[in-house]
Amino acid sequence: MTTTPLPAPDELARARLLVAPSLDGGLVRELERVAGRAAEPLTDVPPPSGVPLLCVGETLPEALRTDRLLWFHSVNAGTDPLLSAGPWPAPALLTRTVGRMGERMAQYVLGWMLAECQSVPEFTAQHARAHWGRLPTELIAGQTALIYGTGRIGAAVGRLLGACGVRTVGVARTKRSESGPGPGSGSGQDSAAPVVPGFDLVVGAGEDGGALAEARWVISTLPLTAATEGFFGAARFAAVRGATFVNVGRGATVDMGALEGALRDGRVRRAVLDVLPAEPAAPDDPVWRLPRTVITSHSSGITADEDVAVDFAACWEAVTAGRRPGLTVDVGRGY
Repeated sequence: MTTTPLPAPDELARARLLVAPSLDGGLVRELERVAGRAAEPLTDVPPPSGVPLLCVGETLPEALRTDRLLWFHSVNAGTDPLLSAGPWPAPALLTRTVGRMGERMAQYVLGWMLAECQSVPEFTAQHARAHWGRLPTELIAGQTALIYGTGRIGAAVGRLLGACGVRTVGVARTKRSESGPGPGSGSGQDSAAPVVPGFDLVVGAGEDGGALAEARWVISTLPLTAATEGFFGAARFAAVRGATFVNVGRGATVDMGALEGALRDGRVRRAVLDVLPAEPAAPDDPVWRLPRTVITSHSSGITADEDVAVDFAACWEAVTAGRRPGLTVDVGRGY
């Protein structure tokens, strides 16, 4: 883990607050209230004085990637564009906005799962043809969802699906130890407790083959890092046995050629992709022609201004109290 120092109180007290010009005026006023100072535009030209900088925005201009940067708060949950654009200033704290994104993404995932189980795409097609015909439906309760990513967003997805009776298996970087009595994990050990709230069981990424074969849905909430780029490739899709693949994480975590092959040979039943390796997809992009696939416009977890304000205030409260914010990004890991 890469640990950056917390901003020193005296440095934070004299830092200039720079905010992205794209932020709404009401949000900027709230950021000013929390930080107790007026905001200036976050541009690629740093303020002339040598005082430290506290920035809030989506991107960090190259000119501000210096030791003057004390703290950057991202208005987005995903920070891969920030970290991939250049070396991160070693002393700078990086925090992010999550807000209620997990709830929104969980509803998105559940909505598509229910639509599939109620044959909504097929009924919609029948309606377009003015055709009356009964179609089979399916219960989600008792079936297994394999959720990649056991952080805030993955856990929110797991909690909502679990409340609907879905067995939730999380996939983390490494397997975590079980402890204490609790609900059955579904692995044959009735006394095993959920390893992480929101999941019946958590397995390591290196031991997910059996879980892929058992899953009815494979759901990705993974961030994009050096370790997750192309994570869902031919080997993982080869282990799938008729699951539907839902990606609300990052598009570049998926080898699109491997996904297409798995869709065409039936190993992947359907795909719902809210994210793509290249966005937006042009009208002639082959992704629009993937079989049994729905593409949405990176909209499953849109961040609201309230999310930014609440999370920045929480981070500010923690930093000024000498505590590391829970929304701190490990710049070495990328999340």
